[in-house]
Amino acid sequence: MGDAYSLNSQVADMLCELGNIGAGHAATALSELLQMPIAMRVPQVELIQVDEISAILGGAETLVACVFLQVTGDIEGTMFFIQSMESAKALVANIWTAEEGTDELSEIGSSALGEIGNILGANYLSALMDFTQLRMLPSVPLVAVDMAQAILSIAFQSEQAVGRYALVIHTAVHHREQQGDAHFLLFPTPFAQDVLLRALGIEGSI
Repeated sequence: MGDAYSLNSQVADMLCELGNIGAGHAATALSELLQMPIAMRVPQVELIQVDEISAILGGAETLVACVFLQVTGDIEGTMFFIQSMESAKALVANIWTAEEGTDELSEIGSSALGEIGNILGANYLSALMDFTQLRMLPSVPLVAVDMAQAILSIAFQSEQAVGRYALVIHTAVHHREQQGDAHFLLFPTPFAQDVLLRALGIEGSI
């Protein structure tokens, strides 16, 4: 993507490796929750300008399911776990079979997705903390279903503005011989963005 910031190749490889470590821990926790084998991998990690994020989700008007958390600590900002509706319903159906064949998430399905997103978010943040040595604590998760641009606007409605870039971890979730692509997005505040970039080995503000 033309507006993605090019991470140093060594840093990018390390982030992907740590992302895969976080994904492995998350897969173990999800396997226990769902009582079935779950595999996850992180094919790519990149920094993308915030006004270009909706493009990787299929466009501004694409309907998506999102788990949203606030991040506090050394890095403050907002965090999202976002899937297409099809992928989210397929994943949730492993917990609540009544979700299959519906066009919306039920209340139980939303709760299940929130728990899944909470597990994933905590494990990805843990991996990122191990790499950066920065403390990042997630809040209680909230679940929303809406168009991509409406979902992303949540990040800009908080009391603190977000920086110009989001850290994007692309994720593949394998279950029941299915694969669901998802995205883990971290929107740091402007001050936290500079702190995070330095911790990632990127000198100067971008």
